[in-house]
Amino acid sequence: MMIHTSRQISRGTEVEIRRGDHVIIARVAWRDGARAGLQADERVPVEEIMTLGQSPALQLTAVQGERRKVPRKPDDSRLRGRAMEFAGVLAVVASLAGYAVTMVHDALVLPLAAVTAVLAR
Repeated sequence: MMIHTSRQISRGTEVEIRRGDHVIIARVAWRDGARAGLQADERVPVEEIMTLGQSPALQLTAVQGERRKVPRKPDDSRLRGRAMEFAGVLAVVASLAGYAVTMVHDALVLPLAAVTAVLAR
């Protein structure tokens, strides 16, 4: 869909367009002066939106910013990713350590049993 806006929004910016109870969440696909093309992931209920207003011009305002009620902090995703990476590395290290202990046990059990048998005589 195309909108006319005086706001400075760049390509790739996520915007919210509100009309009545309808909220359209879209990403700016292109920009040419005051015109901007938006791409929404969901179907836009054009007929329902058009019947809301009695005026011939549909006035939609684009709101740039966070659409969540509680804004997400920029570092949340990074910290969560680092924690998952740390847990994965820890699991791999623990598996390798367990495998190494098993290998050392298997390598030493027969020679130590032989030494124990000779010393027990």
